[in-house]
Amino acid sequence: MTLLAPTLEAFFTTRLTGQLAASPHTVAAYRDTWRLLLRYVVDTTGTAAQSIDLAQLDAELIGRFLTHLEHERGNGIATRNARLAAVHSLFAYAAVQHPEHAASISRVLAIPAKRRQRRTDITYLSEPEVTALLNAPDQGTPAGRRDHALIQVAVTTGLRVSELTGLRVGDVHLGTGPHVLAHGKGRKDRSTPLDQATVTVLRDLLTASKADRDGYVFTTRAGTRMSRDAVAARLTLHAATAAHACPSLTGKTITPHVLRHTAAMRLLAAGIDSTVIALWLGHESIDTTQVYLHADLATKENALARTTPTGSRTGRYQPEDDTLLAFLQNL
Repeated sequence: MTLLAPTLEAFFTTRLTGQLAASPHTVAAYRDTWRLLLRYVVDTTGTAAQSIDLAQLDAELIGRFLTHLEHERGNGIATRNARLAAVHSLFAYAAVQHPEHAASISRVLAIPAKRRQRRTDITYLSEPEVTALLNAPDQGTPAGRRDHALIQVAVTTGLRVSELTGLRVGDVHLGTGPHVLAHGKGRKDRSTPLDQATVTVLRDLLTASKADRDGYVFTTRAGTRMSRDAVAARLTLHAATAAHACPSLTGKTITPHVLRHTAAMRLLAAGIDSTVIALWLGHESIDTTQVYLHADLATKENALARTTPTGSRTGRYQPEDDTLLAFLQNL
């Protein structure tokens, strides 16, 4: 009998934290996966968590757990695959520690991630909408100037919200070759260039804040780092204000990720190659960036569908007399 507990504890303390130096976000995500899995095993088998044998976690049980996540917990395919990745990581470690279980471990490692259809209906802002959103904050107040700068940086650089809120004064370089140093996923850093408008906005903000190099660029009234929820709440507030000047924003949910999508679509519209956009956004794979190409193509196809075919003659609209044909026409 090989208890799971010692292997699981060593995986988190030795493998993840010690050897891989995994980020706190990764450790938390893996922890949550294993808490869910262990509770599932306890509920379905009656075995106490500390008494679970590694051999109990076979491919069949893991498969049932993944089905449970999708059908009973309502998790999407992306979440299901992320949970599976956490399971695979532990089992890859266990394969070295317990070669006697190689056969059952290999079957678990062979469970594939589920393919999912990429969305092409991403939400992003048009140029008039970007302008309206930038004009929404009251720049006569410190909070308004901060929010204006945050939106400007977001739609220019495409930084993730965690990268925006984690941006420190020392990460901002406004001299020759202006850029910001973003600390991205998996402790990966990247430099993202700034245009002159963004340089001006950031210079004014940092001059007013007088923060030292270790201080955060976008802070709360108390001078602490803004939270994700605070950024989202401020965007919702300014989107409602901007909708008065730009009605197309009415009913549109504006999140930090929408600003990231907007930055990508602006680059694409400017003719920037998708490989450069992938580097710009910090995507590990260019496949992730393809969603913007598909979204751009879908937009163009919708526009083309509204045009009159080349060489055809326009005529007056004739409604269908047949009720069934009318029904099909209106679908």
